[in-house]
Amino acid sequence: MLTLVVLLPFLASLVAAVLPSNARNAEAWLAGTVAVVGLAVMVWLYPQIANGGVVRHEIEWIPSLGLNLIIRMDGFAWLFGVLVTGVGFLVVLYARYYMSPKDPVPRFFAFFLAFMGSMLGLVLSGNIIQMVIFWELTSVTSFLLIGYWFHLAQARDGARMALTVTGLGGLGLLIGMMIVGHIVGSYDLDVVLASGDAIRESGLYLPALLLVLLGALTKSAQFPFHFWLPHAMSAPTPVSAYLHSATMVKAGVFLLVRFWPVMAGTDAWFWIVTFAGLATLIFGAYAAIFQTDLKGLLAYSTISHLGLITTLLGMSSPLATVAAIFHIANHATFKASLFMAAGIIDHETGTRDIRRLSGLFKFMPFTATLAMVASAAMAGVPLLNGFLSKEMFFAETALRDANPFVNFALPVGATLASMFAVVYSLRFVHGVFFGPPPEGLTKVPHEPPALMRRPIEILVLLCLLVGIIPGITIAPYLAAAVVSVTGPETPYYSLSVWHGFNFALAMSGVALVGGVLLYWALYGYLNKGIEGPPVIRRLQGKRIFERIMLTITSKWARRLESLLGTRRLQPQLFLLFFLAVAAAFAVLAGRLGTVDLSLAGFDPAFALIWAVGVVCAVGAAHQAKFHRLFSLVLLGGTGIVTCITFVWLSAPDLAITQLLVEIVTTVLILLGLRWLPKRVQGMNDEALIQRAFIRRYRDLALAGIAGLGMAVVAYAVMTRQIPDGISRFFVENAYSLGGGTNVVNVMLVDFRAFDTLGEITVLGIVALTVFAVLRRFRPAADSIEKPEQQKIQNAFDERVAERNPGDTVNEYLMIPAVIMQWMFPVIIVLSLHLFLRGHDQPGGGFAAGIVMSIGFILQYMAGGTRWVEERLRILPVKWIGTGLLTALLVGVVAQLLGYPFMTTGFQYAEIPFIGKVPMASALIFDLGVFGLVVGATVLILIALAHQSVRSPKVARRPVVKVPEVAPDAPVETR
Repeated sequence: MLTLVVLLPFLASLVAAVLPSNARNAEAWLAGTVAVVGLAVMVWLYPQIANGGVVRHEIEWIPSLGLNLIIRMDGFAWLFGVLVTGVGFLVVLYARYYMSPKDPVPRFFAFFLAFMGSMLGLVLSGNIIQMVIFWELTSVTSFLLIGYWFHLAQARDGARMALTVTGLGGLGLLIGMMIVGHIVGSYDLDVVLASGDAIRESGLYLPALLLVLLGALTKSAQFPFHFWLPHAMSAPTPVSAYLHSATMVKAGVFLLVRFWPVMAGTDAWFWIVTFAGLATLIFGAYAAIFQTDLKGLLAYSTISHLGLITTLLGMSSPLATVAAIFHIANHATFKASLFMAAGIIDHETGTRDIRRLSGLFKFMPFTATLAMVASAAMAGVPLLNGFLSKEMFFAETALRDANPFVNFALPVGATLASMFAVVYSLRFVHGVFFGPPPEGLTKVPHEPPALMRRPIEILVLLCLLVGIIPGITIAPYLAAAVVSVTGPETPYYSLSVWHGFNFALAMSGVALVGGVLLYWALYGYLNKGIEGPPVIRRLQGKRIFERIMLTITSKWARRLESLLGTRRLQPQLFLLFFLAVAAAFAVLAGRLGTVDLSLAGFDPAFALIWAVGVVCAVGAAHQAKFHRLFSLVLLGGTGIVTCITFVWLSAPDLAITQLLVEIVTTVLILLGLRWLPKRVQGMNDEALIQRAFIRRYRDLALAGIAGLGMAVVAYAVMTRQIPDGISRFFVENAYSLGGGTNVVNVMLVDFRAFDTLGEITVLGIVALTVFAVLRRFRPAADSIEKPEQQKIQNAFDERVAERNPGDTVNEYLMIPAVIMQWMFPVIIVLSLHLFLRGHDQPGGGFAAGIVMSIGFILQYMAGGTRWVEERLRILPVKWIGTGLLTALLVGVVAQLLGYPFMTTGFQYAEIPFIGKVPMASALIFDLGVFGLVVGATVLILIALAHQSVRSPKVARRPVVKVPEVAPDAPVETR
């Protein structure tokens, strides 16, 4: 059931993406149903986690590396799961009425559901690497939600800023989790949580702590990473209500609470976490006072409350952690309701600017009342939920500490920030709902539809119930969450509304009274409409961020480019090969042992073959200076020699693949040769000649060293006798475990299927990248055909006419063109043959895919681009997507059947008139490889053909160019 909770939002996201744009009700029903199902599962599983229990489901993925998929829920994860699904359902109901029918609503709900699934995956992860993956998914999906209105520059900037900051933290978190896993010896969260002493006593504790805190503080917008959150307010209000109350920004404090048992309790934790939280608490509250945008005010108040939670967690005491968990739940209720109220005000008045709003209580009394109650909870007014958790916060800051600075800073900072909270809460209520009627609005204010207001009513009711009767409403659920974090020996704490007269109550009184007085003192200044807090108005996080990004991407990048970059490929390749050779030498020096160079097995015929290959290679390098086409032909000769070598050494699979790839790459390179820059002719400068001479011999020396090194390594590997080598395992188990006698193919589609899945994924990405680049490529001025080239073409046409009097060039080329078209069915049959025999004989999906691609290439060569695309609807992108999904399906089905990812099976099937035939599920995986290889190769071919292929020429006629692909043309080129 927990697996269903995590997967269902992602599946529903795909469904929502394909719904029609006018099906707003259907999309809302879909998203709402997913949220309700998740909430129902949480409620159903509560008895199992109520008394410190853990619900855990483990799916084997790569058990040998300890990377299993683990879904785990304890009391704290349950609390977050309820917030994610419960608040998510209310936001969906609210969004149904908030989003305009003119908006791309399917895209909104698709992103929303994907984000919900990412957040559920994060809180329910039982593997810390898996947790990081979902952590990054929340960053990506929140980026899509924040930038939903991408036509607005502020939405694009806010989304980019959020992704950059949280992505940086996510990278640090990944490294930190890898260090934690290294310390513990496992990535299992249960093992990690039971290894607190080992982590704190490790010499790697401090770097692990700093990296984990980098992830947590950036995600929860803690100082100095707080600046991204206010700019994320450009998202639609339902997104803000969800991301900044119960999900996105709470992920950081979730991580702090989750790792509190194993990382808290040290001086480094206390000083970093506590004072980062305290600085955020005070700054966020101060900045919120002076915001003129309602969502901006709520954004900075969110930063402040997150700082309050972080400060509590930094204190390292169990009771402070209780208060932090309690305030996480309380903040979600009143902050989500306030964001929705702000959205209603914007929706019904056309503005969120406090300077233009006043007296709305007369126009929308119900909404105003709800907002006033939620604001009071945010300010910490008694008999509301915010008061209880803030009282616990005051009680913890009032405890005596050995450090006198701590004794002063914590209670004073907490009281000051609470005064500011009262001020911005009063400004929200008084500035919007009281005073004279508003003027100059684009709409006449009125109450929203009842169902749009219903989510706020439910959340405000929770604020009241938790504040008045906490022992009945929240106490048992809070206890389950607390015990799962602090353990069964959690000290006693009370949720009573009245604790008598104590220091915490005095601090609350000072904050409430002081806040009212401060608002009265600042009322005139705030009414002047000055935007931004005084004193630090110029110290804007966005400005600093933009300057840093500009420095990195412009100044530093340009300097680096001027030092290392070049427009020519040759120096880049030289640097790449030099580093590769140096790295290989550093690793292999002294490890190869004695290489036996005995000539006992010397074969003159084999040496002669490689002598031809060496001559072709040297000739290719030499001809590259004069004629690229000749160089390519000679390079093909070296490829053929390599192919023969594989045959000689009994590797027919490699030989087939080498031959087929050689054909395809030769054709594709030929198509791209005409776009290479022209060589400099008539170079007379002696210095330039000398420099070119030195460069060529320098490249020759490097090539010789690299080639010699590879030869030594290959010879050493092939001649050494390793008694316990891995090859014996594959030979002995290829048929018994993989169901095939072709060991190479069984390795690729069975034993190493996961690696192959990654490789074909990269191949698909490369093909899409090449197409994306070339479809907008425009040739340089010196690359277009010149009159001299036209003269060459005309001379060729004349020679053809002399040999075939009365024939045109088209007639001369007709016979090979027809033959190439007739070969297409034969090639299809050959491709099918190689595919079906691949598991037992040389062949397989990759070789069959290349053969099929060659068939398409021949059609392009025979008829030209336009002729092929008028007759064949290839759609290579769909080939890529279908192939990748087919290959992935094998792994997913194995998981669903209870086996590790990419586990395959085989059995004999009885086929009429044929008999028993071995059938392996790896054949389906190989089919996916086949489809992706065909799609990727043909997509690159199409990209090059549209730039390079000319229409068939007629003698003595001008060249007719094929129209270039327009920048906005669909990817599936017909």
